[in-house]
Amino acid sequence: MFGGKRIADLGYKVFSGSMMLLTVYGGYLCVLRAQRFMQKQKQLKLAEQSDSAATDTMKD
Repeated sequence: MFGGKRIADLGYKVFSGSMMLLTVYGGYLCVLRAQRFMQKQKQLKLAEQSDSAATDTMKD
């Protein structure tokens, strides 16, 4: 039926393909985490600015 070389080639291709998919998925997760981090930093900066603006108006 199948020769040993053919089975080994098929196994290598399947393994390589799964590693590529895992790499792509890992990159996707990394990008999502970076976007969430950037959004959180932006929200914190805006909140800090609005807090400082509110305290400035209270001082007047």
